[in-house]
Amino acid sequence: MDSLQLREAIKNALGDLMDYETELRDLDAALGDGDLGVTVAAGSKAVIAALDALPNEATPSEIARTCAATFADANPSTMAALVAGGLLAGSKTWEGKTSLTVGDAAGFVRAAADSISKRGRAQPGDKTILDAIYPAAEALENADSGSNGLDNAIVAAENAVIETKDMQSMRGRASWLQERSIGLQDPGATAFWYLLRSWKKTNS
Repeated sequence: MDSLQLREAIKNALGDLMDYETELRDLDAALGDGDLGVTVAAGSKAVIAALDALPNEATPSEIARTCAATFADANPSTMAALVAGGLLAGSKTWEGKTSLTVGDAAGFVRAAADSISKRGRAQPGDKTILDAIYPAAEALENADSGSNGLDNAIVAAENAVIETKDMQSMRGRASWLQERSIGLQDPGATAFWYLLRSWKKTNS
């Protein structure tokens, strides 16, 4: 995937992801303050506009940095800050590259997850977005091809959403509910799963 293909793929996926604003809002309202839907929708809209304004010669790393800065600027939320930090960390793995392989995608996702884990002081098993991102990164790392990697990453993220539903949330506002968070679907992990689905749906 070259830079222009990457930019179009991001725009396509985010355009589809915005359709889940209400569902993500409702999931987040059950566990937190209900702003995730707005965060995703506003951030996606802003990123699409920013990518349209980039010159054609922008590199993959520059595209990722633009996504990070724009997503953060569009939202004052904690999730937006964590996602932006993750995107910046991922962008560093693409420095000097003009085209991307499934291995490059895996490295980006792994670096993003590590950044979110460090900044959010969370680990897999805390019932957060990380429970979907780390398995997706592993699926990409073990992939035979880009298509196979994306399919496996989607399955891994979906399984994480299902498996963590009956766990207690340990970080963020969701942790305030303590035992009452058990049985509720984590909105952050769901948003990441939906992003992967949107990527495949709009770029196949």
